[in-house]
Formats: sequence, structure tokens, C-alpha cells
Amino acid sequence: MARVLQLTDVSVVRGGKAILDSVSWIVDDSERWVILGPNGAGKTTLLQIAAALLHPSSGVARVLDDTLGKTDLFELRPRIGFASTALARRIPANETVLNVVLTAAYAVTGRWNETYDEIDTRRALRVLAEWNLENLAERKFGGLSDGEQKRVQIARSIMTDPELLLLDEPAASLDLGARESLVQILGGFASSETAPAIIMVTHHVEEIPLGFSHALILGDGRIQAAGPLAEVITADVLSAAFGLPLIVEEHDGRYTARSA
Repeated sequence: MARVLQLTDVSVVRGGKAILDSVSWIVDDSERWVILGPNGAGKTTLLQIAAALLHPSSGVARVLDDTLGKTDLFELRPRIGFASTALARRIPANETVLNVVLTAAYAVTGRWNETYDEIDTRRALRVLAEWNLENLAERKFGGLSDGEQKRVQIARSIMTDPELLLLDEPAASLDLGARESLVQILGGFASSETAPAIIMVTHHVEEIPLGFSHALILGDGRIQAAGPLAEVITADVLSAAFGLPLIVEEHDGRYTARSA
């Protein structure tokens, strides 16, 4: 196994407040991690470090064997797939779905003067088919449903065949049907031996797809628990993390949580 992420005593301080506080964490290329924690715990900040979008205030962050602050980010970032609501807001509403995915090859969010090879177009169409989006290729991104937009964002994030895939709340704001459709497709992808290492931030254990192997719980910028899914997604761990007695159950690899 190869390490795709290694954080050693990483802290991020803003306005005198530690958003991340002495975080040490290792992710191997065969692992699929989910990050949970209360609002303001530092989840998105941790994902931004992994995406090489943010440098730590202190500590050492190594992403795909490159140390942040000592590497060419323009060469590193294309090796990382990243899907988030913030990124989606930069996609022009009138861009076609095919172009939304295709432009990932140049790490831009709108067609301009760049030139694409036929192999790029074939790759984009193949990715759209894998995510059940081929019938939307010529639709405008702004006219899609929330669930369709979320799947397009993920398709875009894997267009360049990344070595590390980062998903920031991919099921947020989706209704039950759209959420379950996304979780099912994502579970199939995560279960594949050819899938890259995956790190996903979510607020709800119900959104953890099949195929995910590990979980990390953040609280006040610190790691509260980390390890194999079955050892971390428990009533004791989550009750302590969220400050509320919880009942956590697992059925056929999917989790639910409710107040005790």
C-alpha cells in the first residue's frame, strides 16, 4: 500500500483560533474514509489541506508524496479529484454537462480557448456513462436538478483519473430519492478495486456508502476517533462527538443514527 496523505501535527490558525489543532493522520491508497463531526469541527478545512488548496499554519502535510510548501501545486492538483458546493458555484450555468466534465482536463470551470483531443472527449463521455449521465451530455448545468448536479460534479472530479478523490458533502440538500441514488452509485464506485483513495465529508451516517472502510471523527479541530468504520461509527463514539445520547445501528453495511 502507498500513502496518499500523511499529516503530522498539522494546525490551521485563523484570527488566533485553531481551526485544526495538531492533527496527525495517514490515508493509504486502498482506503475509503468518511469524515464526520459537528458544525465548525474543521472538516472542510481538513479536506482543503488534502486538496492542496490550503497550507497548514504549522506541521507537515504530505499529499501524494509531495510536501505542501515544497512542491509545484500546478503539477500536484490535477492528480487530485475534488467535488464541493463551492466549486460548483464557479461552473457557468449555461455550460453543457459534457463541457463541465471535459474542462476538468485543464482544471478550469468554463470553456474558453483551450483545445481538447478526441481521447479527452471519449474519456468524458465514458465517465458520464458510468454515472448514468450520458443522456444529459448536452443539457445546461444550471438546468439540472440538485441530484444531477451532484453527480456531474463527481463525474468531473474523476475525469482526470485522480489518485485521490475528495468529496465535500456530496449528498447535501438532496431529497431521499436523489440521496439514495447517489449513495448507491458512489458505493459501487468505492467498492471497485480500481477506484482511487477516497475521503468524503458528510454530516449524516445515512450517507456513508457501501465500500467505505474507515471513519474519522473531528471535534473542535481535533481528531476524536479514527479507524475502521465498524469501530468508529458506534453509539459511544458518536454520542461523545455530538454531545447527545444516540442509538446507532448498522444494516447490510448501511448506518442509521437517532436520538436515544
